[in-house]
Amino acid sequence: MGAHIMPLGDPNRHFWITRSIARAMDINLSDAMSTNRLTPSDYATMVTRCRMCPHVERCLKWLGESGGAAQAAPEFCANADWLNGLARD
Repeated sequence: MGAHIMPLGDPNRHFWITRSIARAMDINLSDAMSTNRLTPSDYATMVTRCRMCPHVERCLKWLGESGGAAQAAPEFCANADWLNGLARD
């Protein structure tokens, strides 16, 4: 029996979704990298995790409803733990 391989989502789309979720939480991922709270490899991993996530439409809806003043990442976000950790720092 063969493994079922899910295609990854568009890298550009998920780059912007990742940045947008962070920005809605008042997190600047570029600043997090410049202060060594996030490595470039970590950032790439976050985008890749987003690309694998089945909740893209939920994220887009959440972004539209958050108004840019979110206290935490949505619980269904593949990067919620990471983003919530950066928000606490």
